[in-house]
Amino acid sequence: MCTRFVYRGDDMVTGFNFEIDLAVWDHKIIKEKDRFYIGILRPDGMRHSYHGVNRNGNVGTLLYVHGNPEGACQDSAGCMTIADLTEQFIQAKIGFDEALEIVKKRKIVYAPDATMQAMLSDRQGRTLIMEPGIGWREDHGRYSLMTNYSVLAPESTRPFMVPGDDRYERAAQLLNTYGAHFTRDDAFSVLRAVRQEGIWATRVSFVYSAKEHAVYYVRNNNFSQINKYEFPQC
Repeated sequence: MCTRFVYRGDDMVTGFNFEIDLAVWDHKIIKEKDRFYIGILRPDGMRHSYHGVNRNGNVGTLLYVHGNPEGACQDSAGCMTIADLTEQFIQAKIGFDEALEIVKKRKIVYAPDATMQAMLSDRQGRTLIMEPGIGWREDHGRYSLMTNYSVLAPESTRPFMVPGDDRYERAAQLLNTYGAHFTRDDAFSVLRAVRQEGIWATRVSFVYSAKEHAVYYVRNNNFSQINKYEFPQC
């Protein structure tokens, strides 16, 4: 479970709700000189940056989705896992234009042990939606939004929708009420409105403001205590 959006107003603002089962995933907020990310502990002993922000304004997030056979992981030079692509984007090993070229030339597949889709965005608000086995889209408009169901082919994941899970619809309804002026506080209002509780509760919510070049974040739905991380001056 997760919710991610990009809002292109007088500021480029992106918001993300990170939701996991703590019995399955070990996570930690990591703040580095060039990156703010949610480090996920993997079997290789490293905390991978699958959800985060680079100082250059790259924001990448992976969201769980019910898989399809066409997106199955393949060990081929013509394929790249969505996890690798997203992490390289957050690490600034590739930029938005390079990510766009990769999806045009290579088949994007799931990681070996997880079926995920992704949203990548840069400081200008350019946004790339990727769904292994379905396709990709460079997104435009006032905002982009993704939860845990397909945006490109909604009917493909509709049978897997959890009863009562209307996060996408509620977030879209809220985002549609804003005009050109959209602030980090507005972003947190949207994230708070679609927060989750229980086993798959919202563990981290973060908002990146391109104008401020800063990340604001809260832990465990404590929206009354917003923390700020500014990338240090070089």
